[in-house]
Amino acid sequence: MRNQNNDLILSTSTLEGSKVKNLSDETIGDIKDIMLDAETGEVAYAVLSVNTGFLNLESKYFAIPWQVFSFNTVDEVLVLDIDKERLKNSPGFDKDNWPTGPQTEFINEINTYYGVETNRMGRAEPEHRTPR
Repeated sequence: MRNQNNDLILSTSTLEGSKVKNLSDETIGDIKDIMLDAETGEVAYAVLSVNTGFLNLESKYFAIPWQVFSFNTVDEVLVLDIDKERLKNSPGFDKDNWPTGPQTEFINEINTYYGVETNRMGRAEPEHRTPR
């Protein structure tokens, strides 16, 4: 859905289960959940469940900063510019052991790994993206 300013507005229920592909049009996996910062209302990160055919990691979810995704509105998929080895080594967590409590250090690790700039409070700076 687009608002009057032509900004892309998406519901979290629409995004959950959305396919994620890389720039080579390979399906990486899908969005398992969207984690929100309760203090700011901003997306802290997306939880990526990777297809076992893409990476042979069945027990891990990956935490991906929202700012690194782009959107392919034609095919209705999220696009993540990352190779298999970089994704395999990226921050994540066990599917049966999700992060709890304050996650400042974990979120900072995610943002640093993906090169997302943070403000003085350690939160990711919003980045305006143009939909593909």
